[in-house]
Amino acid sequence: QVQLVESGGGLVQAGGSLRLSCAASVSIFRFMIMSWYRQAPGKQRELVARITIAGSTNYADSVKGRVTISRDNAKNTVSLQMNSLKPEDTAVYYCNAVRNGLDVWGQGTRVTVSS
Repeated sequence: QVQLVESGGGLVQAGGSLRLSCAASVSIFRFMIMSWYRQAPGKQRELVARITIAGSTNYADSVKGRVTISRDNAKNTVSLQMNSLKPEDTAVYYCNAVRNGLDVWGQGTRVTVSS
């Protein structure tokens, strides 16, 4: 059973930075497409960033240039470095892992950006 555990959320002022981390419980992590999603109050969950098995990345337009997703296959972790945070980045951020029909979500970590 795959488990994902996020960490690193918190309260930060606008313009600040946070680094979110997601740890996977299995070694097949390196064969999984990893993504970060977020869900703001009253809004649908949306994709923030994705990194493939080969390391290719894509980002939501709203975060391009401010956010970097990376993975460490040796440590079974995926990270999301967020800079120049804005109040509209406030949301619960979720880690997601996908492989061959397996679709796993973490419990989420809350990010609050104050103006």
